[in-house]
Amino acid sequence: MATKPTTASSEGAAAVPPGTKKPNVLGWVFLALGVLVVGVVAWNARNYPDARIANPEVKGTPRPVEPLFGFEHWLTLNEIGTLVTMIGVVGVCVWGWRRYGPHPYILMSIVTTIIVWQDPIMNWAPFAVYDPRLWHWPESWPLVSLAPTVEPFIVFGYVLFQFGPYFPAVWVLRKIQARRPVDSFVWRHPLISLGLWIFVFGFIIDMFLEISAIRTGLYIYSQVIPFGSIFTGTTHQFPLLWESSLVTLVMIPAGILVYRDDTGRTVSEKLAQRARIFPTKPALGSFMVMLIIVNVAYLMYGTAFAAMKWTRVSTSVACPWPYPDAKVYDPQGFYEENGQKGPYSVGIWSTYMTLQPEGRPMVTLGSKSDRCAEDTNG
Repeated sequence: MATKPTTASSEGAAAVPPGTKKPNVLGWVFLALGVLVVGVVAWNARNYPDARIANPEVKGTPRPVEPLFGFEHWLTLNEIGTLVTMIGVVGVCVWGWRRYGPHPYILMSIVTTIIVWQDPIMNWAPFAVYDPRLWHWPESWPLVSLAPTVEPFIVFGYVLFQFGPYFPAVWVLRKIQARRPVDSFVWRHPLISLGLWIFVFGFIIDMFLEISAIRTGLYIYSQVIPFGSIFTGTTHQFPLLWESSLVTLVMIPAGILVYRDDTGRTVSEKLAQRARIFPTKPALGSFMVMLIIVNVAYLMYGTAFAAMKWTRVSTSVACPWPYPDAKVYDPQGFYEENGQKGPYSVGIWSTYMTLQPEGRPMVTLGSKSDRCAEDTNG
C-alpha cells in the first residue's frame, strides 16, 4: 500500500552545509555562454535579411497586418523580455546549484534549454514562420537554415514553457492527494495523475502563449489543418487541437522525470540506476536520462507535424502573407494556388524530406481561389 511521502522527501535535495563554498565555475560558464549567444545574435542582426529569404522586390519592412492594439513594438518587448527572463533563470539555477548541488529542477531546466537545438526542425515541420526582424542566428548555418525564415533568439525562453506546467500540476496533485485516502487513484497512480494534470495546464498555457505571440506578430503558422484549428485562413490561424496537444509530449515527460516518490528518488534517478547509466554518479546519470527522453519526446512532436506535412493535409494558408520583405514560404504551392504572388521560398527540406522528390510542384496562380490575391508584395 502506498504511503504519503514526508515533506523532506518530496522537496528538493538537502542544502549544502553552512560554510561550504562551491567553486563559481558554473556561473562563469553560463555568463560566457550568455555573452557569446547575445553577441552572435546581435552581430547577425546587422546583416538582415539574408538573400536566401529576402524578397528583393520590397524595400524596408512593410507589414500589411495591423499589430495588436496598434502597438508597433511587440518584437522589441519580447526580445527584451527573453533577455530578462534568461538572466533570471540562469541566476536562479546558479544560486540553486551552489546551495543544493545538481537539483533535479536545475538539471531539467538545463535539458529543456538544450533541446532548442532541434527548434529549426520544429519550425519546419508545422510551418512556423518567424518575423525576419527578430534577433536571430545566421541563416546560413546548416541546422538553422532548415527554419522557414529565421531561427530567433527568443526560443531560449523554452525552459519556462516546456518545464513550467509541471509546477501547477504537481501542486494540484499534492492538494488532491492530501484529501484522498492512500488507496485512491491519485496515490496508486501518481505518475498518470501528474501527466494528466500537466496535459491540462500545458494545453491551456500553450494556447494563451501561442495565440498572443501570433497576434503580436512574432510568427505565423503559414499552413494548418482546417479541422481543429482556429482563425483559419487568416494571418492569425492557429492549429489549436494539434499544437496545444502535441506540445505536451515534451511537457509531460519533463515533469514526470523530476517527480519524487516516497523513497525520495526521482523517476529519472531510478531509471538511470536501472539502466546502469553512470552508476557511481547518480546526478550525471539522471541528467543523461532526462536529456535522452526529453529529446526523443521533442522528436516525436516534430514527427507528428512532419506526418501532416507529408500527407499534405495542412491546406489552409495564412492570408495575407504578413512579411512582404521575405519570400513567401510555399514549399507545396498552396499559397500560389490561392492567388498569392511570389517570389516564393521552398526551404532546404523541400524534396525528399517533404516527400516531394521533384521539389515544389508546378501549380497555377489562383487555380483554387483568389483569396490571397490582394496580398501583393509591393
